[in-house]
Amino acid sequence: MQITNTILMIRPVSFRMNEQTAVNNYFMEDIDLKNQEINQKAQEEFDAFVSALKNKGVNVIVIEDTKEPDTPDSIFPNNWISFHSNGVVGVYPMFAENRRNERREDIFLTLEENGFKINEVIDYTSAEDEGLFLEGTGSILIDRVNKKAYCALSQRANEDLFIEFCEDFDFFPVIFTANQSVDGKRLPIYHTNVMMALAENFVVICTDSIDDKKERKNVLDHLKIDGKEIITITEKQMHHFAGNMLQVLGSEGQKYMVMSTAAFNSLTPKQIAQIENHCPILHSSLDTIETCGGGSARCMMAEVFLPKS
Repeated sequence: MQITNTILMIRPVSFRMNEQTAVNNYFMEDIDLKNQEINQKAQEEFDAFVSALKNKGVNVIVIEDTKEPDTPDSIFPNNWISFHSNGVVGVYPMFAENRRNERREDIFLTLEENGFKINEVIDYTSAEDEGLFLEGTGSILIDRVNKKAYCALSQRANEDLFIEFCEDFDFFPVIFTANQSVDGKRLPIYHTNVMMALAENFVVICTDSIDDKKERKNVLDHLKIDGKEIITITEKQMHHFAGNMLQVLGSEGQKYMVMSTAAFNSLTPKQIAQIENHCPILHSSLDTIETCGGGSARCMMAEVFLPKS
C-alpha cells in the first residue's frame, strides 16, 4: 500500500518559532505574538485539523506533548520516526539539538496498545555524533509500491545516510538537489517534502527547484516510468506549502489529498481539477503553524503502516 488510514500526530504544548531550525528553514517567519498565544493558536489549528481528518474516517492517534523537555517542533513527528509494513520502525538523526528531545519510546508502547506490531527498530541517531542528519519522511519521499525513495540533499539529508536507509529498507535511491531563492541566492530546500508530494497515482512537484537539468530529468523519468501523473507547482506556490501534501485513506477506502488551506488557495483551478481527478481534497487552516514552524499538513502526519498484532 502506498497510503494508509492511520496517522500519528503530536498535540503541541510549547509550540513556537524554533531558533535552532530557523537557520536553514527559509519557510519560517517571525510573528508578533507571545509564545503562549502562538501555542494556543497552534493548538486550535491542530484540533480543527484532527477533527477534519477524523470526520472523513481517518484513524488519528493523537499523542499529547510534554512541557519538559523543550520541544517547540514536536508537532512535526514525521521527521524523527517512520513506521513500515514489515513491522520495522526507523528512528532518525535530527539537525537541531532541541528536536532530538522529541524522540519518545512511550510512543512505541501507545502504538502497541492500539494493536500495532513492532518487530524491529532501526536507529540512525548515532550519526548525530558525526554531524550527519536524515530527517525521516521530511527528507525521504517513499514510493512503497515501486520500491523507490526520493531525497533532495541538504544539511538535513545526508547522501550516505540516505543510501544506507535505502539498503536497509530495500528502496532504489533517487537523489537530487532542490533549491529556492533566498535574498538573491539559490540555497538548498531544507526538506524534500515541501517541494514534492507523492500520491498513489500522481505527484505534486516543484520542478523549478531542481536547478540541474540532468537531475530534474532523472526525477521526472522515474515518475513517468512508474505511471505517475505529474502536477507541477511554482516556487511561489511551494512557499505557500503546495508541495507539503499527503494522500490518506478515509472510511470505506475513500482517498483524500490533505493540505493546508493556504496551499489549497495557492493552487490554480487546473491544478485543483488535476488532483480531484484522482481524489477529493481535504484542507484545513494551519496559518500559525506554517508561519512559525515552517512546516505544514504533511509534516504534522506520521504515517503508520505497521501490521496489526
